[in-house]
Amino acid sequence: MRGGFLFLVAVMDWHSRKILSWRLSNTMQADFCIEALQEAIIRYGKPDIVDTDQGTQFTCMEFIELLKTNEIAISMDGKGCWRDNILIERFWRTIKYPEVYLKAYESASDARANIRRFIDFYNSVRGHSSLQGQPPDCIYFNNTGAAIDA
Repeated sequence: MRGGFLFLVAVMDWHSRKILSWRLSNTMQADFCIEALQEAIIRYGKPDIVDTDQGTQFTCMEFIELLKTNEIAISMDGKGCWRDNILIERFWRTIKYPEVYLKAYESASDARANIRRFIDFYNSVRGHSSLQGQPPDCIYFNNTGAAIDA
């Protein structure tokens, strides 16, 4: 944004690449990550596994407790090993270059509206080469995956 930074978390189904939920925050507190994961669980059901990096928002007691309470296996990438989390890293590149870097959002609500439009397009229209040119929604709703990435 022109006047500061926002942090984006996304919960992704690995099989289909569908973004199940997402949140923006102006802090790196865990609450926005917890809310995104809770929304994904409520809307799409609990996954078998959640894979994250080792950021403090994912290693804090509240986030870990949410996973344990829901009997979700915890997977964390190796420190500095971006390849462990390649699918979400590809999404970050996909959203940053055509969306975030080209627009200087005026406010958090402006960022939220534009990112929402982009994620809706990403999920329902944008074809993915790894999905034989289909968008994530086509794959997800035909064969739900069992692992998500936050």
